[in-house]
Amino acid sequence: MDMLYLAVGFVLLIGGGEALVRGSVTVARQAGLSPFVIGLTLVGFGTSTPELVTSIQAALVDAPGIAIGNVFGSNIANVLLILGAAAVLQPIACDPTALARDGTMMIAATAACIIVVLTVGAIDRITGGVFVLLFVCYLVATWLHDRAQPDATTALHAQEGEAVEPMRVGFLPALLLTLGGIALTVLGARLLVSGAIGIAQAFGVSQTVIGLTVVAIGTSLPELVTSVMAAMRRQADLALGNIIGSNIFNILSILGITALIQPIAVPEEVLGMDLWVLGGVSLLLVVFARTGWRLSRREGAVFLFGYVAYVIALWVRANGTV
Repeated sequence: MDMLYLAVGFVLLIGGGEALVRGSVTVARQAGLSPFVIGLTLVGFGTSTPELVTSIQAALVDAPGIAIGNVFGSNIANVLLILGAAAVLQPIACDPTALARDGTMMIAATAACIIVVLTVGAIDRITGGVFVLLFVCYLVATWLHDRAQPDATTALHAQEGEAVEPMRVGFLPALLLTLGGIALTVLGARLLVSGAIGIAQAFGVSQTVIGLTVVAIGTSLPELVTSVMAAMRRQADLALGNIIGSNIFNILSILGITALIQPIAVPEEVLGMDLWVLGGVSLLLVVFARTGWRLSRREGAVFLFGYVAYVIALWVRANGTV
């Protein structure tokens, strides 16, 4: 039954997230918002909705291992698994301006999270509020900069907004689809978290390990599909922007909003390896991106190998060998 809950939860999360994105983009287009604004806000928020509702639900049912593991695991999978797969399919060009701004913000957000976890041992409401405020400031600063000085990053955000095909329906049906998408993601998150907790108990592993692997990969499926499809269409540069933006959103917005609703105690097992892997892969992404301003197929293969090694290390640790 737990496996069924998990599977149905994933389906509802992904389907609900897609409905949310399509519906909200249609509403935004009819309201006259530009593709740039849509790409900067709605698309990124929509694809990260599964992570958001899953972490909130996990925190509410006192499953901090899943709440934290989902965010940390998603960020690790975004870089090593998703960008790795996209780069192997098609080398990814890196815009220096975008990397300087968004890459720096990703590193800063990750570093702030690591410092808070090491010093406080939890993401409390004060930290959550600060994270959300930082994310809002980042969005506003990005909007103001790109509006005043359009560059390659502006074009990327506009491409993201244009990539989502609006539905040929009226305002009210699109709004209802958006609300229906939200409802489906909430229901999916409840089933997913319930199934994940049951599976952790059945296999005798911690909820954190399940959160870092099964839940994180499942909630990252929208980014995986988006990035791989972008690479296959030879628009791999969109993949890098999607992932960096998603990682910033996951830490500042998802952890922040979740902590505002329900403070999250950080499991001690995260401190030994996962926290440092999170920081390490973020730095490695920026280093690789700066070498020739592209992610090559070889670097993508390194990412994929690194993810396999990380998952193996997790399950070895879960079995008590490490």
